[in-house]
Amino acid sequence: MPAAISLEAARADLAAGRTTSAALTASALQRIADPAGEGTRTFTRVLADRAQHLARASDSLREAGVVRSPLEGLPVSVKDLFDVAGETATAGSVVLRDAPPAAHDAEAVRRLLAAGAVLVGKTNMTEFAYSGLGLNPHYGTPANPWQRGERRIPGGSSSGAAVAVADGMCVASVGSDTGGSARIPAALCGLTGFKPTARRMPGTGLVPLSHSLDAVGVMALDVAGCVAMDAVLSGVSEAPRTQHLRQARFAVPTTLVQDGMDAHVAATFQRALQRLSAAGAQLVELAVPEFDELAAINAAGGFSAAESWAWHAELIERSGSGYDPRVLSRILRGKDFTARAYLVLQAQRADWQRRVAARLGEFDGWLMPTVPLVAPRIEALEADEAQYVAVNAAMLRNPSIVNFMDGCAISLPCHAAGEAPVGLSLAGLPMRDAALLAWAADIERTLRATAD
Repeated sequence: MPAAISLEAARADLAAGRTTSAALTASALQRIADPAGEGTRTFTRVLADRAQHLARASDSLREAGVVRSPLEGLPVSVKDLFDVAGETATAGSVVLRDAPPAAHDAEAVRRLLAAGAVLVGKTNMTEFAYSGLGLNPHYGTPANPWQRGERRIPGGSSSGAAVAVADGMCVASVGSDTGGSARIPAALCGLTGFKPTARRMPGTGLVPLSHSLDAVGVMALDVAGCVAMDAVLSGVSEAPRTQHLRQARFAVPTTLVQDGMDAHVAATFQRALQRLSAAGAQLVELAVPEFDELAAINAAGGFSAAESWAWHAELIERSGSGYDPRVLSRILRGKDFTARAYLVLQAQRADWQRRVAARLGEFDGWLMPTVPLVAPRIEALEADEAQYVAVNAAMLRNPSIVNFMDGCAISLPCHAAGEAPVGLSLAGLPMRDAALLAWAADIERTLRATAD
């Protein structure tokens, strides 16, 4: 499997003249096109000609001394629910395949291009982003880089985004995150995935799942790559902070988020906590009973069901037979969602957010396993509906807490080399993104320095 490429390393090579954007882009496109690789399942649309033109233009600007941002000349991808002018956003579905092409770029895409990034293509995903597993019966499911011969799930819904980074088809990907769609695949594929406070990044020009929960997420090899992407997408140009773990005080919730861990995730999570504690971080085990309330609050399908039904109702009437049945069944849960139930849900969320903020507000963030399981095999989930439902619920459980909070979170690899990938999640309250990214950088340094 081709190795993932660090955004910062590629940026340094460009700055030093050791490579060109044209060369980086050609390499990325070659990996996408490799018939022995996952490219055909990873991308729904490869923009090869456009990418090569953008790369040559970037090289010309660099020769003239113009570098528009840290993303200048770097190959990136976007999830195929973002509008790209002249292209159709399929959102991983065949029912949108013949929809008119977008007239304008999504705001996130516009900002990437204005920053000099080279867009190599649009990545595959769970249909309409409605699952945390990454399976797609229409365009195929790209296999996780870990034990590739076993063909394990990449995680979802931003499945192609993760595999594109993991296989060196780009240096970073833009996805969405409604209940963990960027962090779950990052955790399962051994990458770093960041979900910002939703209002920090533009959400215009994309196919929605739930406007109450949707956020624009990013994936890269490491924290520095996510920081660079975040700076461009959010428009926040403040200097990176420096944090030291000996000054940190993190909560470690004992309610819900550690339930049902498999043996490998449990051991790896505890090992990571021990390393952070040894580095000086104060870790406080804490019951958060509010976490246990979420299942009941969202028992009728929550915002995702209600808001996706509102968007899909007419499309389902015309083309419902073309949907993935597992996705369609989840959307249809919103059909009987009443206005009263929706208003009650909004009030419950606001009350829940206030109580969680009061309990966790004194901490610099909270730590939990991103997901409780290592990636299972694709075939097993395709063949067994009950297992599909159970594993999907398990994968979404921890990340979705952050979306319901409208907080920020990052998933960091915490496994040893050669082991099954495991993500350590650092989560924070809304608009604490900059501090969270700074803490994440020191957590990353500590875990790498103490790795086996």
